[in-house]
Amino acid sequence: MASHPLVGLPRIHASKGNKCVPPTNDFLIGTWHVTHSSLPLWQGKRNVNITYETLPVDSSGVIKINDIVRYQSIGSEKVKSVHGVDTPTPGDPGAWDWRGKGWLMIASSHWECLGFGHADDDNQWVVTYFAKTHFTPAGIDIYSRNKEGLPQTTVDAILRALRDFSVPDITALTNNIFQIPHN
Repeated sequence: MASHPLVGLPRIHASKGNKCVPPTNDFLIGTWHVTHSSLPLWQGKRNVNITYETLPVDSSGVIKINDIVRYQSIGSEKVKSVHGVDTPTPGDPGAWDWRGKGWLMIASSHWECLGFGHADDDNQWVVTYFAKTHFTPAGIDIYSRNKEGLPQTTVDAILRALRDFSVPDITALTNNIFQIPHN
């Protein structure tokens, strides 16, 4: 892996650095394991994964993504899930607006890809930024195709690249990233 993975800043900080060139939907589709996060909602959780599937093109020509998050609480065998739909954010490539399904239809959030690539072991990775909502603070997640996660050198390079922007909000989130257990 290159010493500086290609990562960018979320749109709210675009004036301070580059925004990520977004991955294709084909790259995103499938299951990703959330191996690192700054989001407090993942503390005390394990086996967090997200599966993305493209939905049929809607009447306005937009391709939306079905989004299913699965996780377990530490010490529990019960698998919980959250289901929603991601709609591309108009005018902001690599960004999506999530809306919950079912009883979560009232919930929504905005997320963006900050970077993506392949690790030295050829495992794929994605870094995402989640904007603050009424229910959660802003946060950063690191995804891996493999539940074992990424080589530590890849994680360290991603974190270093995010800190190198010297944007206080992003540095604070990066400094609060913790590992999520997978088994």
